[in-house]
Amino acid sequence: MRIETVNPATGETSGAYETMAPAEVVDLAARVRAAQRAWRDVPLPERANLLVRLAATLRARLAAHARLITLEMGKPIVEARAEVEKCAWLCEVCAANAELWLREEEVAADGRRHRVVCEPLGVILAIMPWNFPFWQAFRFAVPALLAGNGGLLKHAANVPGCARAIEAAFGEADFPADVFRSVFADHATVAELVAGELIAGVSLTGSTEAGVHIAETAGRALKKVVLELGGSDPFIVLDDADVEFTAREAVRGRFLNAGQSCIAAKRFIVVAPLAAPFTTRLGELAAQLVVGDPFDESTRIGPLVSAAARAEIAEQVADSLAAGARLVTGGQVLDRPGFYYAPTVLSGVTPAMRAAREELFGPVAPVLVVPDEAAAIALANATDFGLGASVWTRDLARGERVASRLEAGAVFVNSIVKSDPRLPFGGIKRSGLGRELSREGLREFVNIKALSVYDHG
Repeated sequence: MRIETVNPATGETSGAYETMAPAEVVDLAARVRAAQRAWRDVPLPERANLLVRLAATLRARLAAHARLITLEMGKPIVEARAEVEKCAWLCEVCAANAELWLREEEVAADGRRHRVVCEPLGVILAIMPWNFPFWQAFRFAVPALLAGNGGLLKHAANVPGCARAIEAAFGEADFPADVFRSVFADHATVAELVAGELIAGVSLTGSTEAGVHIAETAGRALKKVVLELGGSDPFIVLDDADVEFTAREAVRGRFLNAGQSCIAAKRFIVVAPLAAPFTTRLGELAAQLVVGDPFDESTRIGPLVSAAARAEIAEQVADSLAAGARLVTGGQVLDRPGFYYAPTVLSGVTPAMRAAREELFGPVAPVLVVPDEAAAIALANATDFGLGASVWTRDLARGERVASRLEAGAVFVNSIVKSDPRLPFGGIKRSGLGRELSREGLREFVNIKALSVYDHG
C-alpha cells in the first residue's frame, strides 16, 4: 500500500513510501526475536553503557532529527529540539538507575534462599503516534531494551522519516543488529503480529479506540499490554492562586505542540472569585502567541497535523459556541497555506458542551467556572479519562489535599502535567493501562520471577 506524507505547514505532499508485505514484516520480527535471545544475556552494565552512547548519538544529530520532526508533523523547531534532547536525557537517567531499578530482591521464607528476579519477556511491539514522534518511541524503547527485551516499532503513517531515524540511532550507538527495528505495516499485519508467537507484549500510545482494539487482540493471546491513551486533563484554579503565574503556566500547559498532546491541560476549571481575571489574562496571553512557519525560531504555534485534525477542532469550537460558549480570543481557521488554527480561549463553557466532554486535540482552552473547591474536584473527576491533572494554589497543603482526591495517574500541584523518566507515567479509566518510565515502567515488560532454593534431603 502506498502512503503519501504531507507537510502540515504547507499542505503539500512531501514524500511517499510503501508498506511492507506481511511476509517481510514477519521475517523482520523473527530476526528481532533471534537477536533478543542473545541480547538478554548481555550484562546489565553493558546495556546501560550503550544507552549512554545512544544519548551522545542523539545529541550529535539533534539538528537533523529536530528538522525531521518539524517537517513531518509540524512541531515548532524550538520544541522539536527540546524533544530530542529529552530522549537523550531519558537514556542517561535509565542508564544511571539500571542496577537500582532491576535489582534482585532477597526474601525471607521457608527455604535456604529466595530471590525475586526480573527477566525479559521477549520482543515487545510498540505502536506509536505522531505527536511526539521521537519521545514516545524512545519512552518505550529505552526501558524495554534496558530490561533485555527486543523492540519492534510500528510508527504512525505520517512520520516514516522519524521511524527510520530512530532505528538508525540505535545502530549508530552500536546496539546489536536487529535488536531494535522499525516496520511499515498495515493494520491487518499488526493484528497478526499481536496475535502471533513472535511478539511477547505490546505498548501502544494512541486513541482510546485503538487501545481497546489492541487490548482485545492481545487479550485473546494472553499478551501483556501497556496502553497510554487519551486525556481530558483538568487544570484546577483555586481561589487563592496567583492569577499571573497561573495564567502563564496555563498557556504552556495548553498550547505546547499546538495543543496536540494527551497530557495537555484540556479543561480549565476555575473557582468563581478568580474566573474573570484568570480568563481575561489567559485570553490576552493566548492572543500574543506567535503563529507561523514552524521552522521560524519565533514561532510558538505551528500547524495542526492534518486538514482532518483542523476540521475536527473547528467543529468542536463551533458546536460549543452554538451551545452558548463565548469566544474570548481566536476561534477561526487561519487563511494561509497549511493546517493552522488560531489559539483559542472559550468562556461560559458547560460540561455538556463538546469543548468539555470531548478531548480537544488542538490549541483551544475552554474555561469552566465552579463555585468552590468541592465542585472543582467533582467536575474534574466527571470524565471517562484519568491521565493527568493539575491544581493551582498558594497553599501547598491544600493543593496536596485536592490532588489526593483527583482520579488520575499523575497529579501536579503548581506545575503543568509532564512526563519525567524518574516518575511513573500512565493513566486510569479510559486513559490507559500500566505505566511507563521509572522503576515501575521498566518492570512492565519483565517476568518477575520467584526463584527459591531448598536443601536437598
